[in-house]
Amino acid sequence: MGDRAGEDQLAGFARGRHAAYLQAMALELPRDYANQEVMHLTLAYFAVAGLSLLRALDWVNKDDIAEWILSFQVHPEANDDFDNGQFYGFCGSRTTQYPSNSVKDPCHNGSHLASTYSALAILKIVGYDVLNIDSKSLLLSMRNLQQPDGSFMPTHIGAETDLRFVYCAAAICSMLKDWSGMDKEKAKEHIINCQSYDGGFGMVPGSESHGGGSFCAVAALYLMGFIQPDLASNLRESALIDVQLLLEWCLQRQAADGGFQGRRNKPSDTCYAFWIGGVLKMLGAYHLIDHLALREFLFTCQTDFGGFSKFPEKAFPDIYHSYYGLAAFSLLGEDGVEPMCAELGIIATAAL
Repeated sequence: MGDRAGEDQLAGFARGRHAAYLQAMALELPRDYANQEVMHLTLAYFAVAGLSLLRALDWVNKDDIAEWILSFQVHPEANDDFDNGQFYGFCGSRTTQYPSNSVKDPCHNGSHLASTYSALAILKIVGYDVLNIDSKSLLLSMRNLQQPDGSFMPTHIGAETDLRFVYCAAAICSMLKDWSGMDKEKAKEHIINCQSYDGGFGMVPGSESHGGGSFCAVAALYLMGFIQPDLASNLRESALIDVQLLLEWCLQRQAADGGFQGRRNKPSDTCYAFWIGGVLKMLGAYHLIDHLALREFLFTCQTDFGGFSKFPEKAFPDIYHSYYGLAAFSLLGEDGVEPMCAELGIIATAAL
């Protein structure tokens, strides 16, 4: 591993160091991540998906990963009724699989939409056929999470409802090739109601436009078939959303330093190079950004240890921004980085 990492020079895209960092994170998370244990599957997604972008999946055991992921799925008991309100998806970690005195859930089912999305994405990336899992109970029970306004709760015991979970539900249905898990029309109306006056999408109706919310909105509509690719090429064509205003908002998020900000008056942040870049990619307007300036910004966030930091010139990477830094390089078409399916957040070959 050290020899492969050492092949990189300090300048340029440090593929070997990135792969070594993500391999280490896939095998054992540092103690600084202990307070994020409940989202272990999501952290694993960042590591495995990052390795796949680097064409370095051979650095980990894919069969072991698939077996580990499958161990987190919650299965209904033989006499369970899918109308009991529970969701039979994937738990986010070992601790969420066992009873907790702090959670009032006598059934103790820790399934979560974000964990379920992460689980399915990892399985597809490592080559496991997700159609072999118990998708019927997963999808039928997922309908219990959809609210009357079309939004989704992430778990049956209650939590916030925002566009992140509408996106997760749409991505789950898309990966399983079965849309019985949600009411697409209700979800569509909820998403439309989240578009703000300035063209971006807030996480909930009436909230400030946000890069992550805009990605979740556009990707969900794209996956559900309500918007078509390359909408930017024909702005005169009627669409469900205000595409021209959305394009203007997205393009205005590229800052003077070349990076992208997630909201107005915020500093550039590595992850928004993907969140907003992904929106522009789906709309067919990615060519309108300054690619060279973005690439240079991303290099200022690349660390000597491999991986990427949130902001430029920070000494240490984190797994979240490391993955999205690589995803941004994928959108840019960087040599040696695998093309990705932006709307699903996985490499293009895994999305087939």
